[in-house]
Amino acid sequence: MNRGFILLLIISGGLLTACEKKQAVSEEVKAFMLSDTMMKRIELAKVSTQPVRSELTLVGKITADENRVIKVYPLVGGNVEAVNVELGDFVRKGQVLATIRSGEVADFERQMIQAQSEVLVAEKNLKTAEDLFESKLNSQREVTVAKKEVENAQAELNRIKEVFRIYGLGKNTNYVVKSPIDGFVISKNINPGMQLRSDNAEQIFTVGQISEVWVMANVNESDIPKVKTGMPANIQTISYGGELFRGNVDKIYNVLDPETKTMKVRIRLNNVGYKLKPEMHATVSLKFDEGGSMTAIPAGAVIFDRSKNWVMVFKNRSTIETREVTVYKMLNDIAYIRTGLKDNEQVISKNQLLVYDALND
Repeated sequence: MNRGFILLLIISGGLLTACEKKQAVSEEVKAFMLSDTMMKRIELAKVSTQPVRSELTLVGKITADENRVIKVYPLVGGNVEAVNVELGDFVRKGQVLATIRSGEVADFERQMIQAQSEVLVAEKNLKTAEDLFESKLNSQREVTVAKKEVENAQAELNRIKEVFRIYGLGKNTNYVVKSPIDGFVISKNINPGMQLRSDNAEQIFTVGQISEVWVMANVNESDIPKVKTGMPANIQTISYGGELFRGNVDKIYNVLDPETKTMKVRIRLNNVGYKLKPEMHATVSLKFDEGGSMTAIPAGAVIFDRSKNWVMVFKNRSTIETREVTVYKMLNDIAYIRTGLKDNEQVISKNQLLVYDALND
């Protein structure tokens, strides 16, 4: 075989190899280019530097606003004849809650009749004393004494009337328990037929307004320095697991429970639709700044694969880079990136796993 023929074969082989490489590169570029359909399915997020935030999770419960709760005590003893409401009922101010037949009420009625009679007698005696004084048959002193007796009798009658007003008594021997405010019956310790003693120290009803409620949460001793008044708070309950209730830390109770070694904080919430009920368990999330700033992207943009974290850095539809990043931490929908990204770069934050698989399989 002559040398010229061998040289021709080498040159032909080189050209063929170059053509194959060029074709492979062309096919590779073509494979990496996102289609119009794929461009519509992905979302891009710009990398930016943000203050590093953190979150403190607390356990608490829903309570009624103590300033809008009134405990109703029996002012007299007796037999409970009727109970007109049940636990959880909404009541209006002045609505009858229960009726108690009481011997004490009958005694008050007797005192009222006696006081009214004594006023009439004292007024009649005063009129007689004044007539006699005008006829020179008695002295000014006797008129003065008669006036004093009228004042004393009227004072006693006024006292009995005030007792009737305070107790809400009528013209019979029944004591009617009425609601002092509009609200919900949040506790009930009375039933028909129950015998109530006059010295009973337990409330029979508790009526509370729950258009606003409190969340009382416990803060561990180690977390106390992180909590500040005014911090935004997200509240979740078991009943409404998919719904967030938002409020702010309204008060910090600067004492520790001697048994649990926790400090209580209070979050005030508007209770739209009365969804939140007293005694519901609540999970409270408090957000606060750690201090300092760091590169941040949507948490959904991070791909965990082969024990590492990756993002898809988008430059254009044919230039997409798979880049390893170091995640400092994730908080809700934000990922704080320690290394691997720069401000103003763009990452794919939706359907990025499809692009990742296409480029790295």
